[in-house]
Amino acid sequence: MSDKSLESISLKDYAEESYLNYSMYVILDRALPHLGDGMKPVQRRILYAMSELGLNAASKYKKSARTVGDVIGKFHPHGDSAAYEAMVLMAQNFSFRYPLVDGQGNWGTQDDPKSFAAMRYTESKLTSFANLLLDELKLGTVDWQLNFDGSLLEPKILPAKIPSILLNGTTGIAVGMATDIPSHNLSEVIDALMYLLDNPKASVKDLMKFIKGPDFSNHSPIIASQEELLEMYETGRGGFKMRAAWEKEGTDIIIGALPYQTSGAKVLEQVADQMNKKKVPMIVDIRDEGDHEFPTRIVISLKSNRVDAEEVMNHLYATTDLQKNFRANFNVINLEGSPKVYALNELLKEWLQFRQTTVLRKLEHRLDQVADRLHILEGLLLVFADIDEVIKIIRNSDEPKKDLIKRFKISEIQATAILEIRLRQLAKLEEIKLKEEQAALSAEFDELEKIIKSKARLKTYIKSELKEILSDFGDARCSPIESESQAKAFSEEDILTSEPITVVLSKAGWIRAAKGHDIDATSLNYRGEDSLQDFARGKNNQQSIFFASNGKSFSLAAHTLPSARGLGEPLTGKVNLDSGESFVATTIGKDEDKFLIASDAGYGFIAHLSDATSGTKSGKNFMKLSKGSSVLGVRSIKNHHTYIAAISNIGRMLIFGIEELPQLSKGKGNKIINIPTPKFESGEEKMVAVCLLGDISELRIHSGKQFMKVGIKDLENYFAARAKRGLMLPQGYRKVDALEEVVINQEASE
Repeated sequence: MSDKSLESISLKDYAEESYLNYSMYVILDRALPHLGDGMKPVQRRILYAMSELGLNAASKYKKSARTVGDVIGKFHPHGDSAAYEAMVLMAQNFSFRYPLVDGQGNWGTQDDPKSFAAMRYTESKLTSFANLLLDELKLGTVDWQLNFDGSLLEPKILPAKIPSILLNGTTGIAVGMATDIPSHNLSEVIDALMYLLDNPKASVKDLMKFIKGPDFSNHSPIIASQEELLEMYETGRGGFKMRAAWEKEGTDIIIGALPYQTSGAKVLEQVADQMNKKKVPMIVDIRDEGDHEFPTRIVISLKSNRVDAEEVMNHLYATTDLQKNFRANFNVINLEGSPKVYALNELLKEWLQFRQTTVLRKLEHRLDQVADRLHILEGLLLVFADIDEVIKIIRNSDEPKKDLIKRFKISEIQATAILEIRLRQLAKLEEIKLKEEQAALSAEFDELEKIIKSKARLKTYIKSELKEILSDFGDARCSPIESESQAKAFSEEDILTSEPITVVLSKAGWIRAAKGHDIDATSLNYRGEDSLQDFARGKNNQQSIFFASNGKSFSLAAHTLPSARGLGEPLTGKVNLDSGESFVATTIGKDEDKFLIASDAGYGFIAHLSDATSGTKSGKNFMKLSKGSSVLGVRSIKNHHTYIAAISNIGRMLIFGIEELPQLSKGKGNKIINIPTPKFESGEEKMVAVCLLGDISELRIHSGKQFMKVGIKDLENYFAARAKRGLMLPQGYRKVDALEEVVINQEASE
């Protein structure tokens, strides 16, 4: 063989062409469904093979192995397991919204879809719904092609009467693309189709008046807003969530439906794992009570009736398969044979185009059949018009067909029909039947011509078909649609039993938490020369906030603090404090709780606890300080607090309404008491104490070992506008060490 007979091609070109060919094969012949019938090739071949075996809905079941053998032997030369799995999927009512195969035997469960029996043990036939895809197959509606070995013909597509691509949905992964189409409700889709027939320019928003969203057979709610669904249907891409349906019975949560393709056994395992790790202490038991009648019934027993079942379920939605995310990608093979992502209105519009073409082909095929029969009837009726001559020709002629054609000016087809007529059909009664048939067919012929030639009549015909299908197969929506999802996992704080604690901060920066609120922080033991700096009362499931002298805030979960049974631990072991700085104050509470923070320069503001919360060890730059100033302290604001009292180191005291101080998320704040800047910078004057008061409060002023207790009514002289200088305290109390609020009526303060 000479080199001239060989074709030369570069490896690069060969690889590109081979990969492209393989990609197109995967896309067109394996992974993506066709818009017309919604079928992948293997599914289409399974249904066709079953119809050829006579396995319609009214027939007896046959072994599934028989069907699979025909599929792989005649039409789909691949592995039998792959073909059988595709067949199983079409039989599972938890996989297909409208199953196409009626299975008998073990066809798997939602808990384990792949637990189906081998094909030699199961039996199957087509469902009545499958007839909507196959009924018109032999009516000239579709094109045919040779099978893989050229020995048989198979349909290129099935003449579907409904858009199966939407009704049962599909998933598939090809080379460089994928498809994820959720199932939908037949009644909703047909209503949308009939509206679209009358309104061809209908938008997606118009069609969503009928198609509310995806619909699955398992009654689990779909979580998606109208905006999300609209975007999904307009772009052909998007997503939604599905969650378990549940109700409460006493202290039990009863889960009656799981999201699409969710395993109940896996959910049990996930919840049990959290129970073992004590992440859900409010759950005492979980069990599967499902049976044949109610396949899904998972019971979660709560500790008591006081446990919020909705919060528990929101946690489980966030941490288990009781809530799952689903993608949507309306990518299908269009009528031109190319993959395309469709918006909802465009998909339905193109399917109606497919259906109109199919119906036209069916009607034209029938019209040809009627015309052929009328032609034969015309010839047969000649027999009765001149029967004696017809008999004479048949008896005496050597070539009766030619003589009949010549004598009566009829076609060869008519002559053949006359020659094949039986003697008993020459009776007068038969002539009457033929004339009745001729009249009926003539009327049908005229009606068919009218429909074929009129777009309006064709639409009416298709609508009547759709109405009939709706009457036979229409059903109610299974999946309710909810617009919001409150799924949120419990934090460590959420699952803690709420207990009162007192957080203690020492001057050296050591921290600890004592159980209860009746703790005298001053009487606790401290290391060496160390002593109390500040303390705060709260709950062990709250955040404790610590403030450094430079204005930074640090937050720690209260339950992580060391016990007060010992001397505590240095706070610097848990957070990073700048060199030369110290911890000066602490507070604790809920995120929405308010507090006052002040600097010794006389500035301050009110903030929420959440504003000071920091997620890092480095803390948060919370209070901006003047040069040379430091954080003086923080004070928790209670319901009864209406006044702020501030004192300078020279003994000036000012009291003003709490509403005069602004609320900020961070910053320097506003002046509380007027400390002249030159005097502050020289160290001559600064603010030394701040206190919150109410009408039910008394003010205790500490000066050395002595203190003075004063009621609100006796402090009127000290009331003024914010940022004033204040008035001098009496002699002997001008060197103030601390201000303390004493609540007269404790109940009123809570």
